[in-house]
Amino acid sequence: MTTHRFKVALHRLQVNLPDALSASDIIPSFSPFVSEEEGDVLFTMNVVEGTAPDFSTMEEIGQFDCGGANHGVYRDADGTYAFEISLPSCDGGQLSCCMTARDDFHTCSAVLTGSSLRQHQFGLNNALMMAFAFASAEQDTLLIHASVIRNAGYGYLFTAPSGTGKSTHTHLWYKHIPGSDLMNDDNPVVRIVDGETRIYGSPWSGKTPCYRNIWAPVGAITRIEQRPENTIRRMAPVEAFATLLPAVSSMKWDKRVYEGICHTISRLLRTTPIYWLGCRPDEEAARVCHAAVAVKS
Repeated sequence: MTTHRFKVALHRLQVNLPDALSASDIIPSFSPFVSEEEGDVLFTMNVVEGTAPDFSTMEEIGQFDCGGANHGVYRDADGTYAFEISLPSCDGGQLSCCMTARDDFHTCSAVLTGSSLRQHQFGLNNALMMAFAFASAEQDTLLIHASVIRNAGYGYLFTAPSGTGKSTHTHLWYKHIPGSDLMNDDNPVVRIVDGETRIYGSPWSGKTPCYRNIWAPVGAITRIEQRPENTIRRMAPVEAFATLLPAVSSMKWDKRVYEGICHTISRLLRTTPIYWLGCRPDEEAARVCHAAVAVKS
């Protein structure tokens, strides 16, 4: 086994791979996050190649559609979790990885069951993403489904269900709002550090290969909905909480994970403005939004 160390949003991670597997091939999006730092790690992932374990004696929590990919979730009586991760249906839907983890997700094991590089990449990448989200739940950390643009030193997050237009809107900022650059297009990390809400790039960015090891203070978070007119308003705290919670990777049935995430969202709302934007996919939408949410110097 070969040990690989990474650092994502200030969290140190360790991945132990079989000698025959190259980290740059199997998890290429982690390359910008390589770190030689020693010290405590958020979690360790031990990886092997092999056949799928038998989870039939475990309680099935559910089968979940994650962006067209199926994730089966199981739990044993001692609190051990198990996950079956399959390719998206458009890629064949084959089982690609089985992950097990104790209930704190500090130590995880992944069995790569597929025969292709695509299956190995997809399976391990998703296993690492879930381990990160659930291991960090009590550490003021949120893995959030959002597209993030940086402008004038601040990060602006846009959340919405898949296919609603998050990426389109950040592209409009990039094109029409000077000084804008894309930080992440699908799963950035929000952290509260020394009372400041920060947004970090991550190794998980959906279909857009934007894996940047950078961070910025959060300027605002905006929920997008398609509308015939461009209009924006700031949300009240209760509405903002209800908007953010579904956008964060969580497990509602797990008390530790769920309460940790709810606590972090509540802290975030004390200092971070949350907006609702009804918009068309046009230049005016970007300008209306920027005028309302941009941090004034």
